Amino acid sequence: MNPMIPTARSHVDDLGRALDWLRARSPVLTRWGSVLASRLNAGGRLLAAGNGGSAAEAQHLTAELVGRFQDDRRAFSAIALHADTSCLTAIGNDYGYDEVFARQVEGHARAGDVVVLLSTSGRSRNVVLAARAASVAGATSWAMTGPAPNPLADEVDDALCVPGTAATVQEAHLVAVHVLCGAFEQALAGAARAERWRAS
Repeated sequence: MNPMIPTARSHVDDLGRALDWLRARSPVLTRWGSVLASRLNAGGRLLAAGNGGSAAEAQHLTAELVGRFQDDRRAFSAIALHADTSCLTAIGNDYGYDEVFARQVEGHARAGDVVVLLSTSGRSRNVVLAARAASVAGATSWAMTGPAPNPLADEVDDALCVPGTAATVQEAHLVAVHVLCGAFEQALAGAARAERWRAS
Protein backbone atom coordinates (compact mmCIF):
# COMPACT_ATOMS: atom_id res chain seq x y z
CA MET A 1 0.00 0.00 0.00
CA ASN A 2 1.22 3.48 -0.86
CA PRO A 3 1.98 5.18 2.50
CA MET A 4 0.88 8.51 1.00
CA ILE A 5 -2.68 7.24 0.45
CA PRO A 6 -4.70 7.61 3.67
CA THR A 7 -6.41 4.57 5.09
CA ALA A 8 -10.06 4.75 6.03
CA ARG A 9 -9.15 5.00 9.71
CA SER A 10 -6.63 7.82 9.24
CA HIS A 11 -9.05 9.73 7.01
CA VAL A 12 -11.81 9.52 9.60
CA ASP A 13 -9.34 10.42 12.37
CA ASP A 14 -8.23 13.49 10.41
CA LEU A 15 -11.86 14.52 9.94
CA GLY A 16 -12.53 14.05 13.64
CA ARG A 17 -9.69 16.42 14.51
CA ALA A 18 -11.00 18.99 12.02
CA LEU A 19 -14.50 18.73 13.48
CA ASP A 20 -13.13 19.18 17.02
CA TRP A 21 -11.41 22.32 15.75
CA LEU A 22 -14.67 23.48 14.15
CA ARG A 23 -16.67 22.77 17.31
CA ALA A 24 -14.43 25.14 19.25
CA ARG A 25 -15.17 27.84 16.67
CA SER A 26 -18.93 27.39 16.54
CA PRO A 27 -19.43 30.88 18.06
CA VAL A 28 -17.97 32.32 14.84
CA LEU A 29 -20.58 30.53 12.73
CA THR A 30 -23.32 31.53 15.16
CA ARG A 31 -22.25 35.17 14.80
CA TRP A 32 -22.09 34.85 11.01
CA GLY A 33 -25.61 33.39 10.98
CA SER A 34 -26.93 36.30 13.04
CA VAL A 35 -25.27 38.90 10.80
CA LEU A 36 -26.48 37.12 7.67
CA ALA A 37 -30.05 36.99 8.96
CA SER A 38 -29.99 40.71 9.71
CA ARG A 39 -28.50 41.64 6.32
CA LEU A 40 -30.73 39.42 4.20
CA ASN A 41 -33.85 40.33 6.18
CA ALA A 42 -33.05 43.97 5.39
CA GLY A 43 -32.94 43.25 1.64
CA GLY A 44 -29.28 42.44 1.21
CA ARG A 45 -27.94 39.47 -0.68
CA LEU A 46 -25.29 36.81 -0.29
CA LEU A 47 -22.78 36.13 -3.05
CA ALA A 48 -20.75 32.92 -2.86
CA ALA A 49 -17.98 31.38 -4.93
CA GLY A 50 -15.28 28.75 -5.02
CA ASN A 51 -13.46 26.41 -7.39
CA GLY A 52 -14.05 22.68 -7.82
CA GLY A 53 -15.28 21.09 -4.58
CA SER A 54 -15.44 24.54 -3.01
CA ALA A 55 -17.78 25.62 -5.81
CA ALA A 56 -20.08 22.77 -4.86
CA GLU A 57 -20.09 23.88 -1.22
CA ALA A 58 -20.71 27.52 -2.19
CA GLN A 59 -23.65 26.46 -4.35
CA HIS A 60 -24.92 24.25 -1.53
CA LEU A 61 -24.97 27.33 0.72
CA THR A 62 -26.92 29.48 -1.74
CA ALA A 63 -29.43 26.67 -2.35
CA GLU A 64 -30.14 26.43 1.39
CA LEU A 65 -30.81 30.18 1.58
CA VAL A 66 -32.99 30.53 -1.51
CA GLY A 67 -34.77 27.27 -0.70
CA ARG A 68 -34.62 26.31 2.94
CA PHE A 69 -32.39 24.48 5.38
CA GLN A 70 -34.82 23.21 8.03
CA ASP A 71 -37.44 25.87 8.68
CA ASP A 72 -40.20 26.79 6.26
CA ARG A 73 -39.64 30.49 5.67
CA ARG A 74 -39.44 32.98 2.82
CA ALA A 75 -36.72 32.82 0.18
CA PHE A 76 -33.64 35.02 0.47
CA SER A 77 -31.33 36.38 -2.22
CA ALA A 78 -28.22 34.23 -2.60
CA ILE A 79 -26.18 33.85 -5.79
CA ALA A 80 -23.49 31.27 -6.58
CA LEU A 81 -21.16 33.22 -8.87
CA HIS A 82 -19.66 30.16 -10.56
CA ALA A 83 -23.11 28.85 -11.53
CA ASP A 84 -23.74 31.48 -14.23
CA THR A 85 -21.76 29.73 -16.96
CA SER A 86 -22.31 32.37 -19.65
CA CYS A 87 -21.08 35.13 -17.35
CA LEU A 88 -18.20 33.00 -16.05
CA THR A 89 -16.95 32.02 -19.49
CA ALA A 90 -17.41 35.49 -20.99
CA ILE A 91 -15.41 37.12 -18.19
CA GLY A 92 -12.80 34.36 -18.34
CA ASN A 93 -12.47 34.83 -22.09
CA ASP A 94 -12.32 38.64 -22.00
CA TYR A 95 -10.47 39.30 -18.75
CA GLY A 96 -8.84 36.00 -17.72
CA TYR A 97 -9.87 33.39 -15.17
CA ASP A 98 -8.43 35.38 -12.27
CA GLU A 99 -11.25 37.92 -12.76
CA VAL A 100 -14.26 35.58 -13.07
CA PHE A 101 -15.52 36.22 -9.54
CA ALA A 102 -14.19 39.73 -8.89
CA ARG A 103 -15.98 41.12 -11.95
CA GLN A 104 -19.27 39.64 -10.75
CA VAL A 105 -18.76 40.94 -7.23
CA GLU A 106 -18.14 44.37 -8.73
CA GLY A 107 -21.41 44.11 -10.64
CA HIS A 108 -23.63 42.59 -7.96
CA ALA A 109 -22.31 43.53 -4.52
CA ARG A 110 -23.59 46.52 -2.60
CA ALA A 111 -22.85 47.87 0.86
CA GLY A 112 -24.56 45.59 3.36
CA ASP A 113 -24.26 42.47 1.22
CA VAL A 114 -22.21 39.45 2.32
CA VAL A 115 -19.67 37.66 0.13
CA VAL A 116 -18.68 34.13 1.19
CA LEU A 117 -15.61 32.65 -0.49
CA LEU A 118 -14.51 29.04 -0.14
CA SER A 119 -11.05 27.75 -0.99
CA THR A 120 -9.29 24.59 0.16
CA SER A 121 -5.87 26.21 -0.19
CA GLY A 122 -6.86 29.83 0.39
CA ARG A 123 -4.50 30.68 -2.46
CA SER A 124 -6.72 30.70 -5.56
CA ARG A 125 -6.20 34.10 -7.13
CA ASN A 126 -9.77 34.42 -8.40
CA VAL A 127 -11.24 34.20 -4.89
CA VAL A 128 -8.57 36.49 -3.45
CA LEU A 129 -9.46 39.13 -6.07
CA ALA A 130 -13.16 38.61 -5.31
CA ALA A 131 -12.44 39.43 -1.65
CA ARG A 132 -10.73 42.64 -2.70
CA ALA A 133 -13.70 43.54 -4.91
CA ALA A 134 -16.06 42.94 -1.97
CA SER A 135 -14.07 45.39 0.13
CA VAL A 136 -14.27 48.05 -2.60
CA ALA A 137 -18.04 47.50 -2.86
CA GLY A 138 -18.51 47.91 0.89
CA ALA A 139 -19.73 44.32 1.29
CA THR A 140 -18.75 42.12 4.22
CA SER A 141 -16.50 39.22 3.21
CA TRP A 142 -16.03 35.87 4.93
CA ALA A 143 -13.90 32.92 3.91
CA MET A 144 -13.77 29.22 4.62
CA THR A 145 -10.30 27.97 3.80
CA GLY A 146 -7.73 25.34 4.61
CA PRO A 147 -4.84 25.91 7.01
CA ALA A 148 -3.69 29.43 7.83
CA PRO A 149 -1.85 31.53 6.96
CA ASN A 150 -3.13 32.01 3.44
CA PRO A 151 -3.78 35.00 1.14
CA LEU A 152 -7.58 34.71 1.16
CA ALA A 153 -7.81 34.77 4.94
CA ASP A 154 -5.69 37.93 4.90
CA GLU A 155 -8.11 39.69 2.50
CA VAL A 156 -11.48 39.01 4.13
CA ASP A 157 -13.21 40.47 7.16
CA ASP A 158 -13.33 37.10 8.92
CA ALA A 159 -12.17 33.56 8.13
CA LEU A 160 -12.46 29.98 9.27
CA CYS A 161 -9.16 28.31 8.35
CA VAL A 162 -9.70 24.59 8.88
CA PRO A 163 -6.57 22.50 9.55
CA GLY A 164 -6.08 19.25 7.64
CA THR A 165 -5.75 17.71 4.22
CA ALA A 166 -7.70 18.96 1.19
CA ALA A 167 -10.35 16.25 1.57
CA THR A 168 -10.74 16.91 5.30
CA VAL A 169 -11.01 20.67 4.74
CA GLN A 170 -13.76 20.25 2.14
CA GLU A 171 -15.70 17.85 4.36
CA ALA A 172 -15.44 20.23 7.31
CA HIS A 173 -16.59 23.10 5.07
CA LEU A 174 -19.83 21.20 4.38
CA VAL A 175 -20.43 20.90 8.13
CA ALA A 176 -19.64 24.61 8.53
CA VAL A 177 -22.16 25.47 5.79
CA HIS A 178 -24.85 23.50 7.59
CA VAL A 179 -24.02 25.05 10.96
CA LEU A 180 -24.13 28.51 9.37
CA CYS A 181 -27.53 27.78 7.81
CA GLY A 182 -28.86 26.52 11.14
CA ALA A 183 -27.61 29.64 12.91
CA PHE A 184 -29.14 31.79 10.16
CA GLU A 185 -32.58 30.24 10.57
CA GLN A 186 -32.33 30.38 14.37
CA ALA A 187 -31.53 34.10 14.17
CA LEU A 188 -34.47 34.67 11.80
CA ALA A 189 -36.80 32.91 14.22
CA GLY A 190 -35.48 35.02 17.11
CA ALA A 191 -35.99 38.22 15.14
CA ALA A 192 -39.56 37.18 14.26
CA ARG A 193 -40.34 36.49 17.92
CA ALA A 194 -38.94 39.88 18.94
CA GLU A 195 -41.05 41.58 16.26
CA ARG A 196 -44.19 39.85 17.48
CA TRP A 197 -43.41 40.86 21.06
CA ARG A 198 -42.95 44.51 20.03
CA ALA A 199 -46.22 44.43 18.10
CA SER A 200 -48.21 42.95 21.00
